[in-house]
Amino acid sequence: MKDRIVFMGTPEFASASLLALVKGGVEVAAVVTAPDRPAGRGLKLKTSAVKDQALALGIPVLQPEKLRDPEFLSALDATGASLYVVVAFRMLPELVWSRPKHGTINLHASLLPDYRGAAPINWAVINGEQRTGLTTFFIRQQIDTGDIIAQEELSVGPDETAGELHDRMMHAGGALITRTALDIFNGKAARLPQEQSTHASLHEAPKLNAETCRIDWARDVQHVHDHIRGLSPFPGAWSQLIIDELPPQHFKVLRSRVAYRSADGGPGTVIARDGQLLIRCASGAIEALEVQPEGKRRMDASAFLRGFHRLPVLRFT
Repeated sequence: MKDRIVFMGTPEFASASLLALVKGGVEVAAVVTAPDRPAGRGLKLKTSAVKDQALALGIPVLQPEKLRDPEFLSALDATGASLYVVVAFRMLPELVWSRPKHGTINLHASLLPDYRGAAPINWAVINGEQRTGLTTFFIRQQIDTGDIIAQEELSVGPDETAGELHDRMMHAGGALITRTALDIFNGKAARLPQEQSTHASLHEAPKLNAETCRIDWARDVQHVHDHIRGLSPFPGAWSQLIIDELPPQHFKVLRSRVAYRSADGGPGTVIARDGQLLIRCASGAIEALEVQPEGKRRMDASAFLRGFHRLPVLRFT
């Protein structure tokens, strides 16, 4: 029987890999993705990006609530797949990843073992990395620890956001996972234990939370800029904005640039002039370029400032 795969993934990042695999000549027997969930004001059932892509390609879709469900396991076995390919999916039990002849592989958005965890793209940008990359590896019990098959390095621009890097990695990842699957089928795939990798495991990439996203204006200006772009466009770096003597409001800064490397004034002090929203850090100041005030849409900082009849006293805490 010809080698074929089962593909597992959910978001847009994974759908690009699914399409690349099909275009690359890999036979996809079935796709596994998250169940449809109610979303939006009308709570209409929303399908995943991977399901939409699979249906467009005419590939059968499995949407188990529980990965240990005997009916789901039987459906996996019925595909006859010799390899499972995972991109941006939930953690698999050994009962699933150990089933196929060639094992189960995963695409991770970092140069493993660096940046193991749920948010490698965000953390690489937050930490000001100038390079990052993609890794394909064989899944084993401990998350993100399996043998490396292939890696591809990518540079990170000094003002590039996590969203922009995500989109570049999404397409590069599709090409890498396709090459990896074909190498496995052709018996050419390498296996390098992560302990032997030249990339030192110095960073973790844990799941983001509200406190992680809060801007600390007492940090160096470069750190603040990297923090903002590492959380843009989602979930967004935020701070408390005080307008005159009104209660603080939740305020996101979604895009910025380093305006000054040195500046007087306390952290969080705002300088608003000529349509620019400048915010002082421990050293220097950033210019906020795109913002989202509480309860409002995203907008240019200049548009935010134009919304005042008179310029109030602004400060961040």
